[in-house]
Parts: sequence; structure tokens; C-alpha cells
Amino acid sequence: MDGRPRVPEQRRPGSSAQEPAALRFSVLGPVRAWQDGEPLATGSPQQRALLAALLLRGGRTATAPELIDALWGTEPPLQALAAVRTYASRLRKALGPGVLVSESGGYAVRGLGADALDLAVAQALAAEADKARASGDLCHARDVLNRALALWDGEPLAGVPGPYADAQRVRLEEWRLQLLESRLDMDLEQGCHAEAVSELTALTAAHPLRERLRELLMLALYRSGRQAEALAVYADTRRLLAEELGVDPRPGLRDLQQRILQADPALAEPSAPLAEPAPVPLRPAQLPATVPDFTGRAAFVTELSQILASASTSEGRVMAVSALAGIGGVGKTTLAVHVAHRSRAAFPDGQLYVDLQGAGPRSAEPETVLGSFLRALGTPDTAIPDSLADRAALYRSVLDGRRVLVLLDNARDAAQVRPLLPGTEGCAALVTSRVRMVDLAGAHLVDLDVMSPDEALALFTKIVGTERVAAEREAALDVVAACGFLPLAIRIAASRLASRRTWTVSVLAAKLADERRRLDELQAGDLAVKATFELGYGQLEPTQARAFRLLGLADGPDISLAAAAAVLDLPPEATEDLLESLVDTSLLESAAPGRYRFHDLVRLYARACAERDEHPPSERDEALSRLLDFYLASTAQVYAIEQPRDRLVDDLEPTRYPGLTFTEGAAALDWLYTEAGPLLACVRQAAGTGRLRRAVDLLWVAKDLTESGASSYQYEMTARATCEATLAMGDERAEGRARTVLSDVLLVSGRIEQSEDEARVAMELAEAAQDATAVSWVANNRGLICLHQNRFAEGKVLFDQALEGLRAAGNRPFEATVLGNLSRAYLGMGDTATAVEIARRGLAAHSEIGRSVRLANSRFALGFALNQAGRHAEALDEFSEALRIFNDHRQRLWEGVTNFRIAQVHLARHRFAQAAQHAEQALALGCIGGDRMRGNVLTLLGQALGELGQVDRARACWREALNLYEQSGAPEADTVRPLLTPASAA
Repeated sequence: MDGRPRVPEQRRPGSSAQEPAALRFSVLGPVRAWQDGEPLATGSPQQRALLAALLLRGGRTATAPELIDALWGTEPPLQALAAVRTYASRLRKALGPGVLVSESGGYAVRGLGADALDLAVAQALAAEADKARASGDLCHARDVLNRALALWDGEPLAGVPGPYADAQRVRLEEWRLQLLESRLDMDLEQGCHAEAVSELTALTAAHPLRERLRELLMLALYRSGRQAEALAVYADTRRLLAEELGVDPRPGLRDLQQRILQADPALAEPSAPLAEPAPVPLRPAQLPATVPDFTGRAAFVTELSQILASASTSEGRVMAVSALAGIGGVGKTTLAVHVAHRSRAAFPDGQLYVDLQGAGPRSAEPETVLGSFLRALGTPDTAIPDSLADRAALYRSVLDGRRVLVLLDNARDAAQVRPLLPGTEGCAALVTSRVRMVDLAGAHLVDLDVMSPDEALALFTKIVGTERVAAEREAALDVVAACGFLPLAIRIAASRLASRRTWTVSVLAAKLADERRRLDELQAGDLAVKATFELGYGQLEPTQARAFRLLGLADGPDISLAAAAAVLDLPPEATEDLLESLVDTSLLESAAPGRYRFHDLVRLYARACAERDEHPPSERDEALSRLLDFYLASTAQVYAIEQPRDRLVDDLEPTRYPGLTFTEGAAALDWLYTEAGPLLACVRQAAGTGRLRRAVDLLWVAKDLTESGASSYQYEMTARATCEATLAMGDERAEGRARTVLSDVLLVSGRIEQSEDEARVAMELAEAAQDATAVSWVANNRGLICLHQNRFAEGKVLFDQALEGLRAAGNRPFEATVLGNLSRAYLGMGDTATAVEIARRGLAAHSEIGRSVRLANSRFALGFALNQAGRHAEALDEFSEALRIFNDHRQRLWEGVTNFRIAQVHLARHRFAQAAQHAEQALALGCIGGDRMRGNVLTLLGQALGELGQVDRARACWREALNLYEQSGAPEADTVRPLLTPASAA
């Protein structure tokens, strides 16, 4: 940076970035001008005032008296006219010919582009945002408003004198606040209430009498689960308005308070009412009977009904064709028949139906189907030709001028369907198939998924009966979940229960809880879930069948293409072809580009097929071993990028199958957080097998998943399961590492005593197994525990032990991190100078290694030491840089802690609004340290709010903090109680 003011990045609304015009001006900040990106001299403050007055005229002429009044008001100097002429002459030279023109005894700025003035750009963007909001596109409206607000560069017309500039400053600032309120209102409409609280807290502190901001803050707090604070904002506002203006809050604010007190459900989340589908009268036809207990699928019913209805309109559409695809048992036929019955009124000339038996070994021939259709349409047998082409032609001729609906159920592929399509205006076709008919020209494709939990429970209740389900609602939810919300499975389970009056819902739930028996339980009469899957599996090619079986072995919510390639031991290209072919058969789902998943019951069927058909059986274990190797090698790559030169990756179990290679940190973190669910599922699946040690190391090297807060709960549950598995296996090395990981998780969440228990056991196991890496890691964890318990001298001894091991191993990055922790121990012992010096040594070491997340930890440690030493400005610099690095590396919990420390610095410097804003950010992000740290943040926020005069809201924060402290037994409770006494309030 050269220190020169930047040219505003102005764009035409709705367009992409373009080359800047020759001249650009800014008034939403200091009055400045640029030509081809180079700043121009705009002269003295009065000369800039003249330029601003002309720019704000929008090209209109300003007379000399008007300009004199704008610059000096009612008391101009004697030579005011001469001064105006001089300023105009200088500006004309600076801006070049043809820009500042003289006419009619005045001046004007002409010939500027639409985006030459930042204010004009902001006005156009605001208009675009209004239009987008009116059309319902809130995402675009918010984005455009943010671009408009970004054009402000401090105080408008900064440093420009004169009454005109004063008036315009007030106007532009008021407009900016209106835009902010509009954008914040849209934030709340889109559910971003937690993020908005921080900004609204700062804005209400800066503009305490602005009731709209207070109203938005109340709503944001209420939606964030902070009802007491929301009501406290109202109390603060009412008191402030009474004291300052002697008025009551406006009706809108009072109404919001009452709605919060009444817990109005409409306040919980914004929602737009859905239009009810227009009822369609039913008429008899050739369709099968619709099921009397049809449930749910409202959106699909509406969508398909509208497509069919379009066949009767004259919009140039020859016919309407909708093709429904999905796995067997998902309810394609049921839905299609139901929609067809609803749409009968639009097809008064009849409805045709055929089961094409496409999932079976012998599907229906199109010639045979056409013969049947022609007879149903009144064609004599003698008039029906023999060939497929002739029958199809006659079929279309017979339908010409008629309005007929054709339901083609259970189609094999598009080739089977094409001859059966009407092809004439006013007709429509509904097609169901297990295959997505992407090659059926002009078809409206619908992928039918399983039911929602509410729909599934409603279907189950309709069959079983309201009384039985109401008595055991939780068990009923377990049943429909075990059925994977698949309509066929739910219907079978419910029918079995309905026919057995002595069974309870809990008995059925217990039977379905056994995954190995579940598919066998889901059969009733001629209905069986397994049989529907068998039809699809039986049509697979050998390579497809192998992929189906092996992929079903892997736990986890879904699987990526790269991980699937590891399971199958195939190149990614061949793997993708196989997986996409399985998606086309509806035996596999495409969760997102490059990601795939099984329905729960299909996965169970695939595993049963693997046990029955996979030869040799060892291939099952080898496939899962390759998957674990892939995750371990890939996660080690992520760790190596995030923690450069850390030696942990050198001490992991070896792998035979390679992982991914990453070239930069953002892509590595994207992969890690995206793969969190499947990766942790792989760890749990491998625990208790011969792959145990690799599973433990995978969990350890994926520690960012808990420290970032991205998958903390899943990670902790996996760590606990792994500890149990290592104990059962009697592997001291694996158990020591697993308990080290669990201790780390508990420490991050603030459960200090539990973390200490795990760390002591981990240390004993690591020492017994001579696992030097784990010993150093646990020693550091135990030192951190001592810091939390104010056992600083003991913590120093443990940090020294960790440093000794790390130096012996040459683990320079971790050594630098431990130095930052050691600095905290010296602070606790009162040796501030040594603490600062040690923290600087840790920072220097990390600075040599390069920018990494641990560099942020070192800056945080130094900032902490400097703050304790009273060197607040230096501490703020270190915390701010740490915050930027934590943000780059997506360490959300560390961002929260750092915002808390920054808030402490601002509070110490009596910057109460800034302290409140950073405390709010800490609450929104969460913090290392769990509920106890949240209590600390709330205590500080209350102090800042109290200083800002928001006493009721401050007390609400302290009450919540006290509750958290008392629940955890934290000693800080004794510090908060006095703040809530009447004397403190006074």
C-alpha cells in the first residue's frame, strides 16, 4: 500500500466489474476525485465544499448566490463571489475541459458517467435492492444493499465546511441508517438473527434513541433464545425515552414487547404462507383406485397437478409429460395414481393406465400396450395394424383433438415409453420408473425421495389408529425411522401392527431395532421391502453389483467420489461411471455433485448382498481398510498444511492406500469439514477391529473438527466409543492416544475435571507404551488444566515436561505453542516480564515456520500477556492479528475466545460500545471453554451495557451468567451475585 486513498470500486447495478470511467468522485466520506485511478487535488476545504455542492446537484446548475449560501450561510465574506469564481477556475483546471461548466451566472458539473459519483451508485444499488426485495429475492437484495453500504468511507463530506454540507451530512447519515435497518430487517427475515445481534448491539449504543434499531435488536435476541435480554432492551428503551424526551416507546415497539411476553409463535421464525393447491374434482376412468390413506407429498401433488393442467392450455406446448423416478417402495405409483385422479377434470376424454413391468425380468412390449390402448379408445381389432410404427401412428391419430391422460407405470427406460406418448395438444402422460429418464425429450423430471418424519408418522397413524400411536408416540417415531421413512416399509410395518392387537408399538420398534433382522421383519402378505430391492439388484451388471455391495459396507451419511474410489480400488473416472449408473437405477442417490448416499434400508440390503455374494469374503475387510487408509492419509495431509513441520504426522500408523493431495489450505479445510460425518463414522466402524490403531490416529489428526467447533458433538461421541473399544482390545498405545484425544475434547468444552481424569489415565498409558508423542501432548493438556484450576506452579512443571519431549522429537511448531501456554503459567505466578518474554519466543518460532493456525495461538498468547501487563494497545494489535488468522483457518471457537479478549481490552480502555460488540460476536461464535467461558462473556457484556446505560439488559446478561456458573459450580458465581443486588443497580 502506498498510503494514497483508494478509488471506490463502483459498479453499475446488476452488472459485473467494468473498467473505471475517466473521472470518479466520492462524497460518502472525504470529498475526493480521481482520473484514471490517480487522485486529483481538490484544493482547500471551501473549494471541496463547492465541488460537493455541484456534485450533489446531479448535473443541475447552481447559481452564484446559491453557492455562496451553501459555503458560508447568512454571513459570507466580502469577497465571497470572487472566491467562488476562483474555486471554480481551479477546479476546472484540475478536472479537465468540459466537466465544470459556466452558464446562466452559475456553475454545473456535466458529462459524468452513471457510476462516476459514489452517491449515485449507492442510490442505484438501493433501488435495485428495493426491486429485488419486492420480488422476493432477499439474498440478492441483501447483497446489493451491502455493496451500497460499503461505499461509505467514514463520515459523508468529511471536513467540508458550510451549512449546505452540514445539512447533507445529516441527510446522508440518516439514509445510511435507513439502508442498514433495511438490510438488518432482511437478515432477520432470512434467519440470521444470531449474527445480527452483535451489529445491532453496537448500533443501538451509537444511536440510543433510534427505536427501529431497538425493535430489530429485541427481535434478534428473542429469536436467539435470549428472551430476558430482549425484554430488557425494551425496559432500557422506555426508561431512556422517558428521561431524554419525556415520551413512551412507539406502538410498534410496545406491540413487540407484548408479543414476546406472550411467546407469539409468529415471532419465532419468518415464514411465507404456502398457496393451497386448488382442489381438482375426481371422475371415474381406467385408473387404478387411489389408496384411501394417501398421506403427505403435498408439494409434489401440487407441482405435478400444475404440469398436467398445463396440457389443456394453448401455450404452444404439444403435451405435458412428467416422469417420476425413485427407489422401489418410495411411493411412485401411489403418488402418480393420486395425482392422476386429482387431474381427471382436465382430461374429460379419458385416462389410460398400464403397468409396464419394467423392474421385472420381462417388461411389457410397446406393441402389446398400444393394442390395448387402441381398443380402450374404441378402435376395432380389425383396424389395429401389426407393426409398432403403424400402431403408434394410429394411436396418435385417434388421440388427435382429444384430451386424454396416460399413466405409464413402472417403465423400464425411455425407449419403452416413447411410442406410448400421445404427442398431441391437450393430452398428457405421467411416467413412473426406477430410472431417471434424462433422455426423454421434453419431460418434466421428478426425483421422489422418502417421506418427511411428519408425513411418515401421519401415514403410520392412519393405518394403526390414532389412539395406539398417541399412547406411544416416541416408539412410533422409532418405527418410522427404522423404516427409513420409506412409504412401502411404513405401510408394511403399520399393517403388521394393525393386524396384531396384542402387540404394542414398542414391541414392533424393538423388532425393527435389530438391523440384521430388519428387512426380514418388513414383509406382510405379498408385500416385502426386500423383494422390491431384489428386482433392481437382479438387473445390475456384475461390476455394478460389486460396487453396490462394497459401497453399502461403509457407514456414514454419504460418501464422496474419491472415498468410493478407495473402497472399490478403481480410478475416479471408472468409479464415477459406476456410481452414476447406480443413481440412474435409483439404488443409489446423488446427495450433491461428487457425493453419493444409500437409503438406510437399501444399505442394509446391500450389506446382506455383500455377505451372501462377495467372494472371497476378505474383500469386504480389504475395502473398508482401503477406505480407512484413504481418510487417514488425506487427513494427515490437511494437518500438515494447517500445522506445517509438526511431527505428529510422522508418528501415525502407516497406510498402504494413498489419500488426496492438497495444494492450499482452503481446499484442505473444505475437504475436512465436508467429510466430517463420513470420516468419524469410519473411525467408529474401525474401532474394535484390526484397524483400531489407524482409527485412533485418524481421530487424533482430525482434531480440527472439535477445536473449530465444526463437529464437536460427533467428535466427542466418536472419541468415547473409541476409548471403549481400545479398553476392550487391551491396546495400551491405542487407548493412551484415544484418551488423550478425549481429554482434549473435554478441555475444549470446559469440562475441566473430566478432562483431568482422562488426562491422568492417558499419561499412565502413554508412559507404559513408551509413546513419547502422546506423553508430550498429554503433559501440555494437563498443564492447561492446571491453568484453569489456578495451579500455576504445577502447570509450569508439566509444560516443561512437554517441552523436553518436544525438543527431543524436534517438534518445533508444537514446542512454540507450548511456550505460549507456559507464558500463561508465569502470568499466574506474577512474573509478567518473563511471561511476555516467553510468549515472544513462541511467536518468533512460529513466525519462522510460516503463517499457520498455531501462529494465531502464539499471537493470542502474547496478546494475553501484554494485556495482563497493562500494555493494552499492543495487546489489541496481537489479538486482532490472531483473529484474522483464526478466521482464515475457520477456527470458530478460537475466534470467539479472541473476540472476548478484545472486548476485555476495550472495556479496560473505556470503549464500551466496542467491548459490547466484540462480546456479542463471542456469544454468536461460541468459545473454547464451554458454558463457563460463555458466563465470562455474558458478565463482561453486562458490564459494557451497564456503562452504556442499558441497565436492564445488563442485568439480564448477569442473571444468565450466574445461572451458567451455578450449574457448573464455577467460583465466578461469587463475582456476579453482587452485580445483581439493588445497591449495584443504583
